[in-house]
Amino acid sequence: MSAKVISSEARSISLSVTGADIGILYIIQHEILKKPSTNFAGVIVKHPLTNECWVRVNSSARPINEIKKATDAAMQTVKDLKKLLDSVVRID
Repeated sequence: MSAKVISSEARSISLSVTGADIGILYIIQHEILKKPSTNFAGVIVKHPLTNECWVRVNSSARPINEIKKATDAAMQTVKDLKKLLDSVVRID
């Protein structure tokens, strides 16, 4: 997976992400939209043959920081879910 900045301003950022599953980006988008400082967070598949997705975030806080916080929150949720599943399901 790789990401590059398409455009960046004080209150908005656009990223091009390649080699990522769109589902992961949707989870991060969901976490970003929970923040009251976020005005907009969008994810699209730019082109399916190149596996390129675009992410745009508009926020009254620094958008790149909002993406980082959302990614951390998503990772913590997955860790909690894994812990729960490990306590319930045993694989022999």
